[in-house]
Amino acid sequence: MVIFSFYSGVGMLDLGFQEAGFDIVFVNEYKKEFLDSYQYARRNRYPNPPRFGYHVGDINQFLSGIEEQTLRQYIMTLRQEGELIAFIGGPPCPDFSVGGKNLGRDGENGRLAKSYVDMICRFKPDFFLFENVKGLIKTQRHREYFDELKLQLQNNGYVLSEQLLNSLSFGVPQDRDRIIMMGVGNISLLSHRVICVNNSFAFPWKSSLPYDAELVKTMNWPNTQRFAQYSRREFHYNVPIELTVEYWFRKNNVYHHSNRNDVFNVRGGLQKMQRICEGDTSRKSFKRLHRWRYSPTAAYGNNEVHLHPYRIRRISVAEAMAIQSLPIWFELPPNVSLSAKFKMIGNGVPYLMANIVAQKIRDFF
Repeated sequence: MVIFSFYSGVGMLDLGFQEAGFDIVFVNEYKKEFLDSYQYARRNRYPNPPRFGYHVGDINQFLSGIEEQTLRQYIMTLRQEGELIAFIGGPPCPDFSVGGKNLGRDGENGRLAKSYVDMICRFKPDFFLFENVKGLIKTQRHREYFDELKLQLQNNGYVLSEQLLNSLSFGVPQDRDRIIMMGVGNISLLSHRVICVNNSFAFPWKSSLPYDAELVKTMNWPNTQRFAQYSRREFHYNVPIELTVEYWFRKNNVYHHSNRNDVFNVRGGLQKMQRICEGDTSRKSFKRLHRWRYSPTAAYGNNEVHLHPYRIRRISVAEAMAIQSLPIWFELPPNVSLSAKFKMIGNGVPYLMANIVAQKIRDFF
């Protein structure tokens, strides 16, 4: 199976599929610095470029003109070689996010969800993956838009399966909900045991996951504690240590990582920052993580700030990547702005979540 990736960002979703054995043959991203970072992060592990290259620009360019013809030729070539073709992508989500502008389908980013669906209907991949924030299904007017997109896909021959998933279930130290939808256009891929009802089918999204996010949230996690710089607090809690911030900081050796010094300085309010308890994530911003708890959603925009559990500073890029469960070898280039680094990490699908979903799709087919 080969993958065409759209809205790739720094490629966290792509990496999950690559590590599950899929071949990424085409990558599209609107922002050049994101795509440059995509290549930089893979320079040692995946040194060869995708077969059909990297493409910077708006996804709509592939719906007309020479770009459409070129993409169609790529797909035709692969079909002649007997390959199964998939599109994967997560259209930018600020217009659907609870903490974003909430413009929905009318927003500049909101319209890109329709563009992605138009691409799928135009080029007919054998299957596709669509991911986005939970606001797309939890807010009524956004849900109506989502249902329209689903109907368009079903009218173009796709059977669909969707599920709201939380990254905690996948072993990620972060409370992050995502709506994941898969569509299958090549019905021969589906086993005779798979029952399709009303153009929908059952996919084992939640089977055999490492954890149950809802159960995890009910566990006896530590409460807030007085902040003390460079303090030591040993783990003595009856909760999964693998879902804690500190476990991942140590696992990824964040204090020796190449992005360890990528930290925003706090220009003022240091005394106020020191008064925020370890584990106090109740405020809208300046949430101090607890070393022995999981993190709130890693969304480093709209003034969202996460403070280090036991240091007087914000978290670093290396620490943000650990919270997103990225492997220790994943690095971002030194010549990219700090704001871009945090944005591309915060926007991505947590790596472990992407990888397990990719493995499930591989095994399902």
